[in-house]
Amino acid sequence: MEGEKVGRLILAPLFFTVVLMGFASGIGVNWGTQSTHPLGASTVVKMLKDNGIQKVKLFDADPSILDALKKSGIQVMVGIPNDMLYTLANSMQAAEKWVAKNVSSHMSSSGGVDIRYVAVGNEPFLSTYNGTFEATTLPALQNIQIALTKAKLNNRVKVTVPLNADVYQSSSDKPSDGDFRTDIHDLMIQIVKFLNDNGASFTVNIYPFISLYNDPNFPVDYAFFNGYQSSINDNGRVYDNVFDANHDTLVWALQKNGYPNLPIIVGEIGWPTDGDRNANLQYAQRFNQGFMSRYLAGKGTPMRPGPLDAYLFSWIDEDFKSIQPGNFERHWGLFYYDGQPKYQLTLGRTNGLVGASGVHHLAKKWCVLKPSANLNDDQVAPSVAYACQNADCTSLGYGTSCGNLDVRTNISYAFNSYFQVNDQIDSACKFPGLSVVTDQDPSVGDCKFRIMIQTDSAGRLESLRIVLFVFLFFTLL
Repeated sequence: MEGEKVGRLILAPLFFTVVLMGFASGIGVNWGTQSTHPLGASTVVKMLKDNGIQKVKLFDADPSILDALKKSGIQVMVGIPNDMLYTLANSMQAAEKWVAKNVSSHMSSSGGVDIRYVAVGNEPFLSTYNGTFEATTLPALQNIQIALTKAKLNNRVKVTVPLNADVYQSSSDKPSDGDFRTDIHDLMIQIVKFLNDNGASFTVNIYPFISLYNDPNFPVDYAFFNGYQSSINDNGRVYDNVFDANHDTLVWALQKNGYPNLPIIVGEIGWPTDGDRNANLQYAQRFNQGFMSRYLAGKGTPMRPGPLDAYLFSWIDEDFKSIQPGNFERHWGLFYYDGQPKYQLTLGRTNGLVGASGVHHLAKKWCVLKPSANLNDDQVAPSVAYACQNADCTSLGYGTSCGNLDVRTNISYAFNSYFQVNDQIDSACKFPGLSVVTDQDPSVGDCKFRIMIQTDSAGRLESLRIVLFVFLFFTLL
């Protein structure tokens, strides 16, 4: 699942190999699409170009997105979801068809898409998957490589497997004690050898935020790039942030197993802005700007001091992602769902983030709890539960942007979220005897009751109307 940042990330690596042409090549970004109201592909591509982004990592190979990337000059990593690994591992024909449809066809014409990588799977060895994809990842990787070779694209397009940092670990706080996880050690060596033999790179997703999220005793400043006073000395190599330590744990794991020079791509790195007490605008700006300052300076890590190759996670918030790993999952973006910047960030070419243009919001109206509504009404709890299950209430909770609302405003937030996700249709503000539409913005301080953007969603709306009708029918019985 895209962005499921779980696992043992206290020692996760983040090394970026960047080609120098008088300066560090541009930072990459992840473009996820699990949103109820995604921005148009052409709008996002314009945002990428306006911000000087030269590389983008996708989680699938959506043809509309790839069409929008044609002639953009942006280098692309297309993705293969985990649920396709079994088929691709067991059918060479399926692998060839996938490459023909999702790579060759988009690169064939002049001015086509500049596809550089195929990401086979996404964090397939997460410990939470209980080995589900261990038997199919390498065969799928091999078959895609063969298919690229048959298509005469193997010199232009490389394969890789974005892995969570829980595939390696250290027996201490020192990177030099790092090695691959015991249960998948042999498999990891096979994959590393395959990548090395084919001139490919090791891709790893690293999240210092998760170290803080998983361990309340984790030193906060160690997650960032400034302020930590208790450096770790590892045989003369000094570590004052978890990023460097994480990255170099991987370098040591590769080195110990005979691959000291395998290039490393950091496939995902970032900080969320909501959904947890440590996920906020201030921390996200501190982390991402701290990382970008190092990146732009061409500073690597003690074990690999050269420039890095990395993709920030992520470009835009996704309000329809799974929140199983945590409520913060929907808030990794540098931009809100409508393409507006969350905070000032220097990516290199521009002094600040450039937002989306030509985006239109729905009318300025909100669905809220009726002033006359009784909080003891039996319908309150099921109505709020339904709204949050079918919309996005991840900004509610301890330490979040809307964590200090009173009960009535909390309920209003849930109702409005459902109302906006359903494009403000009248029937989406019909919680039995409890809700009313208002033109007065109910936002409180930093807690914003957001208005959804206009998108072409007629088909989706019709299905939502049916679901809503069934819900209201049975509720009112």
